[in-house]
Amino acid sequence: MATTAEPASEPTGEYTHAQILTIMSGLMLGMFLGALDQTIVSTAIRTIADDLNGLSIQAWATTAYLITMTITTPIYGKLGDLYGRKKLFMFAISIFVIGSALCTLATSMYSLAVYRAIQGLGAGGLFTLVLAIIGDVVSPRERAKYSGYFMAVFGTSSVLGPVIGGFLAGQDTLLGMSGWRWVFLVNVPIGAIALFVVFRTLHVHHDAPDHRIRIDWWGALALVVGLVPLLTVAEQGREWGWDSGRSLACFVVGGIGLVAFFLVERVMKESALFPLRLLRLRAVSVTVVASIVIGAAMFGGILVLPLYMQIVHGASPTESGFLMLPMVLGIMSAAMGSGIAISRTGNVRPFPIVGSALVVVGLFALSFTTADTALWLVMVPMFVLGFGLGNCMQPLLLAVQSAVSPREIGVATSSATFFRQIGGTLGVAVFLSVLFSTVGGNIETELDAAASSPEFQAAAEANGGFDPSVVASVQDDSSVLSTLPDALAHPIRAGFATSMDQVFLVASGVAVIAFLVLLLMPRVELRATSAAAERGARTAPAGE
Repeated sequence: MATTAEPASEPTGEYTHAQILTIMSGLMLGMFLGALDQTIVSTAIRTIADDLNGLSIQAWATTAYLITMTITTPIYGKLGDLYGRKKLFMFAISIFVIGSALCTLATSMYSLAVYRAIQGLGAGGLFTLVLAIIGDVVSPRERAKYSGYFMAVFGTSSVLGPVIGGFLAGQDTLLGMSGWRWVFLVNVPIGAIALFVVFRTLHVHHDAPDHRIRIDWWGALALVVGLVPLLTVAEQGREWGWDSGRSLACFVVGGIGLVAFFLVERVMKESALFPLRLLRLRAVSVTVVASIVIGAAMFGGILVLPLYMQIVHGASPTESGFLMLPMVLGIMSAAMGSGIAISRTGNVRPFPIVGSALVVVGLFALSFTTADTALWLVMVPMFVLGFGLGNCMQPLLLAVQSAVSPREIGVATSSATFFRQIGGTLGVAVFLSVLFSTVGGNIETELDAAASSPEFQAAAEANGGFDPSVVASVQDDSSVLSTLPDALAHPIRAGFATSMDQVFLVASGVAVIAFLVLLLMPRVELRATSAAAERGARTAPAGE
């Protein structure tokens, strides 16, 4: 049975190492819940879409989840600062579990999208509140030591997710239910255990809210109006057409919403969902911009690499999960190494600068891969990319949390997470557009070059000729490649590899922007005491 960590004695707010580890047991379960879902669903989504007869609209299931998760991220951060994080964290887990259970009942892609949106309402609080609670109980310098625990959670979910997702999606039925439905049902027991552990272990002191601070409902509404159409068009614009009526309407409405959000935040001042005065702090403004750009480059790489493994090298979804291990190991080793160094020196600035430079190098090297590149040669730049990302994520968060007052840890944490998600969404939209707008032409070029070779001609003759319609159909269903002889499939794989190289090249250019922005990062003095301890010291009676 989980042990109970008593609240730290007041008014100091200090926590012992044993208390911190006990609190972290609940936090890691909550984080594992969200991290596993992201990887397990991505592996199974094609099978789910086929079963629900909605392959052409399967993106809506991801879009709905992404929209609600992104919008609620800053709201959880602000409410946590005002009213405490334990009950809010348990609420987020509960909503996530309810949404997961509902997903198992989906009868169409549209109903699944609705249930995934409910899941996203809970997911928005999982990562933000975990990182903010750690910001409460551990000082920035000491916090870096604990980063390895959370990187282990991400690493484990990155490996287990594709394996479990591939296995479940591959089962026609399991205990009387379609195999893919267990992809969502698996969250229910994990969530129940997480709720129990959090209830028993998460005892953190929270000061009474300042009743002069109001909840920024108008800001939240304006954020919804601004982000929903913009995130929707980012995901769907490639299919709608970027200059179509629906896309232009989304751009206009989203722009109006963002302007309204900015005006509301100016009026609300200290009660704002995101106090604009924080942008006057150079560490915060640099982190916000860098998070957007790093998010775009990171999600672009993470999106394309599994596709490269599956389409170009013919790996199964499960195998591609294992083939991503070099990048995962790079992220984990860099996060732990930078954490140890930061805890000793207190200097966070060099790590994201070096990390962003390594991201540039890793993505640029990946842009030279071809359909014939040996996998071990691909894994070297994958590790470099992961090592660079591991040096960016935790240090940037530490910098922004140390730059703000202890009472604004939640706002700072959710802002860094929020802008990274925005960057990731934009990156996915841009990189998918680059990939699919160029792949047809690149396949045609490779086919023209291969058509005169004896191997291609012999394979085409043995196969009853080469059907040109394959070029279009393979862009919707890459499994067509497995039905073709290798001599006919190779030019198509080469065309995909060329388009993916273009994506990696664009992503490396985006990462250069992150490197240049991070050169502006000031030296941030990491606090030697936790946010809770500082709040306790400020509220302690004079003379104590």
